[in-house]
Amino acid sequence: MRKGWVNGMLKNLRQKKMIALAIGAVLAVGVIAGCGGEKKEAGAEKSKVYQIGVLQMVQHGALDDSNKGFVDGLASRGYKNGENIKIDQQNAQGDQANLKTISQRFVNNKVDLIFAIATPAAQIVANETKTIPIVGAAIVDYKTAKLVQSNEKPGGNVTGTTNHNPPKRQIDLALKLVPKAKTVGALYTSSEVNSQIQVKAMKEYAAEKGLTVIEATVSNVNDIQQAVQSLLGKVDFIYCPTDNNIVSAMSNIAKITVPAKMPVFIGDEAPIKTGGATAGISVNFYKLGFQAGEMAADILSGKSKPADMPIGSQEDVKVIINQEASKAIGLVIPEELRKAVE
Repeated sequence: MRKGWVNGMLKNLRQKKMIALAIGAVLAVGVIAGCGGEKKEAGAEKSKVYQIGVLQMVQHGALDDSNKGFVDGLASRGYKNGENIKIDQQNAQGDQANLKTISQRFVNNKVDLIFAIATPAAQIVANETKTIPIVGAAIVDYKTAKLVQSNEKPGGNVTGTTNHNPPKRQIDLALKLVPKAKTVGALYTSSEVNSQIQVKAMKEYAAEKGLTVIEATVSNVNDIQQAVQSLLGKVDFIYCPTDNNIVSAMSNIAKITVPAKMPVFIGDEAPIKTGGATAGISVNFYKLGFQAGEMAADILSGKSKPADMPIGSQEDVKVIINQEASKAIGLVIPEELRKAVE
């Protein structure tokens, strides 16, 4: 009787041990499966392809350079188009309706980040979303354009780089090349905030220098020819801000100003080198775009948020003089500026 009882107890212990081992095995499998799931999730995150929308206001040298710089800046941080990011390049061709349509499409497609090139592009896309990160470039003053709370601490979903280039630099250069000038013409788009800011600052500095300012404004590129002609015979040189309509039409402007021997000054490298403008002091739009690309990379990686990223700027500038245009106009280039001749 006692022997049977002992055998029964041993049998029960063996059964309990086997059940315990079975439970342990199940738990171990669960832990392994859980770890595997975590690794898979991390791997999935690592292999995510981020969707980036690029909205460019219009096609011209400075904005094209900003665009190229942005793509290269992202690539320098490991975000390469066709690999871990997919870039949707869109150009509004200067049309406000196109800007809105493209912006809405980016938002509806729930892209991970939007790169807005030029103030009008940034303003429209910022009106469409308050959550998708927006990085801008070719924008003079983010705060005045009502894109951020302050340039030091944006506070929202917009940040980027500024091409701020004090207009006094262009006026000082103009007075070195046209020392007897008394009157300056301001050619710009009346509705573009960037241009308004620059012309206001130029007028204030021109007054300090004893210059009279005559304004000629346009609403679109179709107005430019008439606006330019209205300045001929009335001014000694023309000042152009970094205005998208003006810059995109510079070659047509030069066809009017060069034969009339009218100097044109602008703070943008491309329209001087290839558009026929006379001279200017310019920031480097490619480098500013590159810097914007690096900022975008920090946002995508989770390192930073637009709200906390100060607006980036550039201190280095370059004096550029178009030799062919200057010669055609009859300008005498001072020795100190000869090295700037292109």
